[in-house]
Amino acid sequence: MGKTGRKNKVYSAEFKIGVIMDMREHHLNYHETVRKYWGIEESNNGDSKRNIVQRWERIYLEEGAEGLMKERRGRACSAGGTRKGRPPKLDKKVEEDLIAENQRLRMEIEYLKKLDALVQKRLQEEEKK
Repeated sequence: MGKTGRKNKVYSAEFKIGVIMDMREHHLNYHETVRKYWGIEESNNGDSKRNIVQRWERIYLEEGAEGLMKERRGRACSAGGTRKGRPPKLDKKVEEDLIAENQRLRMEIEYLKKLDALVQKRLQEEEKK
């Protein structure tokens, strides 16, 4: 967590992946990786960088390189682990496909309602006879 009035540094996905890949290729520990990329010895700032590298490695191992490309700001919901706020936008093609499927399903529901009404009407007429 950053201190008041200080902005957190934002690292690109390419940089994160490069750091993790280099660390794994050359069998570097967190301390050596921090020293190589930030030139910082172990101190308060070095500890925070080490924690950042540990987090990146955990994300990389759990989700792969794509996981490091996601934006992870904000708190997750405590109940389900889902994020608050707006869901990410879908691709245009996927969105169009979903809209078309939604319209088709609505038409199908209307058709079934009309069919059910006709069947009910026929049953009522048969009961009267």
